[in-house]
Amino acid sequence: MHGYNFLVDDKGHLRSGWRLAIFAVAFIVSVQLSHALFIRTLSLILHRSNIAVGNSNWGVLAGHGSILFSALIVGWACGALLEELPIGSLGITPHQGWLKNFAIGSLLGGASLLLAAGLTAATRGVSFSFDAAGAGSISRTLGTSLFVFVFAGAAEELLFRGYPLQTLTRANLAWLGIFLTSVPFAAVHLNNPHAVPGFTFINTSLAGVWLAVAYLRTRSLWLPLGLHWSWNWAQASLLGLPVSGIERIAPAPLLRAVNVGPDWLTGGAYGIEGGAACTIALLISTLVIWRVKLFSRADVPASTQAVESNQPQMNIDLHR
Repeated sequence: MHGYNFLVDDKGHLRSGWRLAIFAVAFIVSVQLSHALFIRTLSLILHRSNIAVGNSNWGVLAGHGSILFSALIVGWACGALLEELPIGSLGITPHQGWLKNFAIGSLLGGASLLLAAGLTAATRGVSFSFDAAGAGSISRTLGTSLFVFVFAGAAEELLFRGYPLQTLTRANLAWLGIFLTSVPFAAVHLNNPHAVPGFTFINTSLAGVWLAVAYLRTRSLWLPLGLHWSWNWAQASLLGLPVSGIERIAPAPLLRAVNVGPDWLTGGAYGIEGGAACTIALLISTLVIWRVKLFSRADVPASTQAVESNQPQMNIDLHR
């Protein structure tokens, strides 16, 4: 009987915990360097200081651009070097049914947000009225913010539902992958403006589970990306609500929202994501994704990694 080796399994493959640690360290280094480079490049192009660029919407794009770049490059490198996998294993390449997954995800994400907003409106916690900004301003906001939210959603999905969740899923530890990606996903939102103690962390963790279930259901990122961007876009650009406490991305939304509370339901100044209406909508939407059979499953490239122990498999297969 061979002794347990905490570095490698009995096939000589590096264990998933070490793969995840290598990804995390490499990502942190890459995101810091690429963000500084992007900010500096934009400051030269726009003839503005680094600080001015960083405090503008260009800074938002630079931040998410560095996340997208780093999660893609480091995730691909870790998959190739540590597991001998092609870039297609990250779930970002087109596959049969990818467009359907993205389209359904986009509809479901927006509908889930509208359900949460409907709960607040039905209880008269939030009232909505048409924005008086004019058709031109509203159209520009709808179009520009759509691009921003798709771009930002892609960055966050590649980071949180990309290599970290996927490598643990391949090790039959999907449940651990959901936990280790959903909790940090929630933690990074705690410093946002007007964060609501308790609800901010609970709802964003639940959103992480919602998006992780979407990945596990399809084994690609197109469904969670559709859910992610359309939730944020409907929230900010259609209804005029803050997105995790941030308001500047959609200056002229279709509707304007006025919150009258109670904040435990509506989320107050943080937006719907800080209240119980969001909790209810996310639970219902997660159940729908879990149960319906409308989605297409990607043909994921097989990993060279073996199961890391002789324990019963803990993988979660939501396709059945």
